[in-house]
Amino acid sequence: MTDEKTPSQSRTELAELMMPQHANILGKVFGGTILSLIDKAAAAAAIRHAGRIAVTATFDQVAFHAPIEIGELVRIVASVHAVGRSSMEVGVEVHATNIATGVTRHTNTCFVTMVAIDEAGRPTAVPPLRAETDEERALEAAARERMAARKQARRRP
Repeated sequence: MTDEKTPSQSRTELAELMMPQHANILGKVFGGTILSLIDKAAAAAAIRHAGRIAVTATFDQVAFHAPIEIGELVRIVASVHAVGRSSMEVGVEVHATNIATGVTRHTNTCFVTMVAIDEAGRPTAVPPLRAETDEERALEAAARERMAARKQARRRP
């Protein structure tokens, strides 16, 4: 295992223009398109932190706050909020910008658990996380609570 890493070292930002092929039957951006982009951003952040392949374990607390329109520019920001032995909780925010007006809205939030894997596909240890700011420490504390709740839920029959 390598030295600890900061949340800023895992921060990943993706942007994509929403085109007609991204539309659902109501003419808005299909939720599955956004979930796919969230998964890609979370994976990139986890890989940056772990320095190796990471796979999706869980998606939880996906919150769709507002629809995204075709023609808007979607920006997805992801960073590692907390780590376990091999798992990482990645916080992801989605923002949509109306290109004509420049107005940007926060449209989605999600927490994704990623697991680092070794060459044989088994979970492997990741570097510790070192939160540097009060905001990062608060995000880490909240993530640890969610991680504990997920662990407790797995123990229930």
